[in-house]
Amino acid sequence: MVNKQFKTSPILDYVAAVSAGIVRNKALLDLCYEEDSSAEIDMNLVMTGRGKIIELQATAEKVPVTRSVFDELLELASQGIRDLVALEKNIIG
Repeated sequence: MVNKQFKTSPILDYVAAVSAGIVRNKALLDLCYEEDSSAEIDMNLVMTGRGKIIELQATAEKVPVTRSVFDELLELASQGIRDLVALEKNIIG
């Protein structure tokens, strides 16, 4: 195995993914199975460290949700991504 030294970091951006949902009218991040199976809406979000969306999947499970509820959930998931990316940066440097 060859050990190569990079002149610049090969990492172009960071990536993280989270799940989020509304369970009993409360927005939750990183749903466990029980929460996910009883969620009113659940969302999976994959974003870059620069805030660009790679994948977004959301489903209203029982009844349609308002745009404000969707936006609240998207913001919660986005904050979760930002927190994970901060951890990645701290670990990788």
